[in-house]
Amino acid sequence: MVAILAGAFAACGGDDGDDTAPAPGSPTASPTRGLTGEITVFAASSLTEAFKESGSAFEKAHPGTKVTFSFASSSSLATQINEGAPADVFASADTAQMKVVSDKGNALESSIFVKNTPVVVVPKGNTTVVTFADLAKPGVKLVLAGKEVPIGKYARDIFAKASGAGGVSSDFSDRALANLKSEEANVRAVLTKVQLGEADAGIVYKTDIGAASNDVKVVDIPTQYNVNAEYPIAVVKASKNAALATAFVAFIRSADGAAILDKYGFLKP
Repeated sequence: MVAILAGAFAACGGDDGDDTAPAPGSPTASPTRGLTGEITVFAASSLTEAFKESGSAFEKAHPGTKVTFSFASSSSLATQINEGAPADVFASADTAQMKVVSDKGNALESSIFVKNTPVVVVPKGNTTVVTFADLAKPGVKLVLAGKEVPIGKYARDIFAKASGAGGVSSDFSDRALANLKSEEANVRAVLTKVQLGEADAGIVYKTDIGAASNDVKVVDIPTQYNVNAEYPIAVVKASKNAALATAFVAFIRSADGAAILDKYGFLKP
């Protein structure tokens, strides 16, 4: 496998002196020699827009290649990969779901490529939740992702921190979770519920707001309670095109990939 990866990195134009490799920061430079075929990238829902643009840029830089995406919650994607779904790359919204895959021997070495910030969202015009502490007020209709979904786990971690020493109150987490009306399959489903006014509040990533900005407003989570959402990426061990998969991972981690992610509000690791 080491030999395969070494060959793959050579193909994607590392610092090996190959004058056919694209120059850093230039996705439209001469295409890297030898990259062909297709890959399927399994990626967290919150990466949808950024990765679609990244895929187009990658294909433009490497004519004759095609990148197909499957977006869902990281927990769902991890399960699919471990059950043999044909994936070449896995980009998770947390390290826990990447570990689910790597512990089964189904992912090569992963690395954190980006970070994100959880926020509270409320429908515009809704005055029930004005501050983070209001999530624990009686009668608030709260929607979160399931606890196995990264943003759902992050939300519960935030509540736990707000219940600790110096927090909102020792029972904040219990009171907030008592307001939980539904648990959604992924972060975009949480956002949709809030957009439609079916909830007073939900917790999503800051990068998810995008096109929903006309329908929702953001209530920031105090820094002392918030968490850094870390996103790892890895080539799936069973990939049938390891060279192309490795090249895509390299692109995401390159200056060009970082610029696209930055445009959508993601943070550098």
